[in-house]
Amino acid sequence: MVQIVLIRPGSTDYDHQQRIQGTLDIPLNAEGDSEVERLIGELSKRDMEILYTSPSKSARQTAEILGKALEIKVKKLDRLTNVDHGLWQGMLVDDVRQKQPKVYRQWQEQPESVCPPEGEMLEEAETRIRAVLGKLLKRHKNGVIGLVVPEPLASLIRHHFDQNGLGNLWQASAGHGRWEILRVEPQVLVQGG
Repeated sequence: MVQIVLIRPGSTDYDHQQRIQGTLDIPLNAEGDSEVERLIGELSKRDMEILYTSPSKSARQTAEILGKALEIKVKKLDRLTNVDHGLWQGMLVDDVRQKQPKVYRQWQEQPESVCPPEGEMLEEAETRIRAVLGKLLKRHKNGVIGLVVPEPLASLIRHHFDQNGLGNLWQASAGHGRWEILRVEPQVLVQGG
């Protein structure tokens, strides 16, 4: 069995402003730096072999700080790019709710059925995730690895393994600076490949 430590990056100014980040490169803010320092203590006993990171700036910064402090190699995976929210990127979540109430509600209830203007469907992001996770799980059949990825990508990765509903992806972004463990059984390794 392999354990994946799924880590959300520390906070950015966009998180506090409740803006949609998507693929935008937003750095950690002071609170994000503090959250990563807390993560160092929380993750120090997890014996991770390697940290894989999304190419987003906040995820890379989080992974680099953790990697240095915990003496773990960090590897950036470009295919772990966050969901592209197209023209919604940079907008306040409330602006989408007010300007497009039906689409907002649909994103809350059935996010897989919504494509942000000039963005991507969740199915496209899930296809990327399956390919990346398949390769990682072929390489790591046991042990502990870390994945530092922003929301909503982290929720999609969890969904890949547990197949539970996605839930409200607007709310998922409140989990910055948090982590969880996904235990992947051998039969999932075959399906993920």
